[in-house]
Amino acid sequence: MALIDIGVNLTHAAFDSDRSQVIERALTAGVSTLILTGTTVAESRAALELARQYPGTLYSTAGVHPHDVKDCQAQTLDQLRQLASHPEVVAIGECGLDFNRDYSPRPEQESWFAAQLQLACELNLPVFLHQRDAHPRFMEILRPYRDQLPAAVVHCFTGNREELTDYLNLDLHIGITGWICDERRGLHLQELVRSIPLDRLMLETDAPYLTPRNLRPKPRGGRNEPAFLPHVLQTIAAAIGQPVSIVAQATTRTATEFFQLSPSPHREQSREFPGQPGVSSP
Repeated sequence: MALIDIGVNLTHAAFDSDRSQVIERALTAGVSTLILTGTTVAESRAALELARQYPGTLYSTAGVHPHDVKDCQAQTLDQLRQLASHPEVVAIGECGLDFNRDYSPRPEQESWFAAQLQLACELNLPVFLHQRDAHPRFMEILRPYRDQLPAAVVHCFTGNREELTDYLNLDLHIGITGWICDERRGLHLQELVRSIPLDRLMLETDAPYLTPRNLRPKPRGGRNEPAFLPHVLQTIAAAIGQPVSIVAQATTRTATEFFQLSPSPHREQSREFPGQPGVSSP
């Protein structure tokens, strides 16, 4: 069984010169399915258009990132609703709160976070969540909607044990990125990931961001890509003391069920997870 990368910014300009090759490298590395992240209406539309070119391999989300809600307009929700009517769109988001950079005013972040949660409830779609330095307010806004949501994942979890406990108690899923490979700021995740049940754990690269710092050799320009997801998998498996194959199968099953994905011919094939250059397979 192959891997699912639940968070890829594949419409980012960093991939403009070799996007199709990036997809091929992911498939060769055993990453059978990519969920493309929508961060604005325009990026959500671009992600959908790209996903439609690779049926059964690429899917997308539709949403507005907290950084960008300052540009939302009266028609934004209707535009997201229309995008979400396509079968390739499997979640609402990326949405949430970011009180670290405050690129959008906090009242607008909160209002549009609630609006997108309401939309997900209306459409019975899971949500792809972002939270940075806003945990108490994030939980206050999310909690009243939780019973109406089919599922929700905290994308790129980097928080502390208290935050993780809150998320798990609210029956949220957790996305882990290459942050766990960062010896400067991610080592705490190697302990916390042991507390995440495998049926709540999913893998993501957040490419082109968050390239694993211990990846060798380092990719040119430092760009992350989905083909490096097996490296994140190997780090997680070592941290929780489980075979790579067990973690791969469990996280793929979890993501398939979370996003209600159709069976992919790539996922039906049993394949090894080749080590990345300079990283030995377990």
